[in-house]
Amino acid sequence: MARRSSLKRPQYARNEKKTITSATRKIILFNKPFDVLCQFTDDAEQGQRRTLADYIEEKEVYAAGRLDRDSEGLLLLTNDGKLQAQITQPNKKTDKTYWVQVEGAPTDADLDKLRQGVILKDGLTLPAKIEFLKDAKIWPRVPPIRQRENIPTTWLSITICEGRNRQVRRMTANIGFPTLRLIRYSIGQWNIEGIDNGHYKKA
Repeated sequence: MARRSSLKRPQYARNEKKTITSATRKIILFNKPFDVLCQFTDDAEQGQRRTLADYIEEKEVYAAGRLDRDSEGLLLLTNDGKLQAQITQPNKKTDKTYWVQVEGAPTDADLDKLRQGVILKDGLTLPAKIEFLKDAKIWPRVPPIRQRENIPTTWLSITICEGRNRQVRRMTANIGFPTLRLIRYSIGQWNIEGIDNGHYKKA
């Protein structure tokens, strides 16, 4: 779906008790651009930041989990509270894969630290699945990232099953390779294949 003009609309209450069947369940896969709020309204006084209302035309859906304003990629929206809980509850351990551009050139030995788990301020992380990312189709970011001259960058695929605040960014910083750009590629069985940045499709 193409982007439409900004339109404020109320966020639908998450505690509305409606019977959701396979026929009435909605699943929207949105490839969120950089600098877009993960909500339908801007609570700031100015109220001029981009929100989901600038892109999503479907009604009575809400985000299953969050995606930071400075992150990009897959955001799943649904009207199914059970599915939302399945994706967001830590004990369900839903895998989420991120494409991560880091500053520097980590080695496998560096990445092994994340594969084993690292200690952050909120405790030890679970082991992550990590590999070097090659041949991925990645769109240009607007605005582009800020890079330091003569310092290489590296793309990684990182899969975790936790949902701590800014966890992937803190993990790569912990081993000395700050995250410059972060794109969520998949949540469980869903991914952004075939969805242009700023567009969405029904699953």
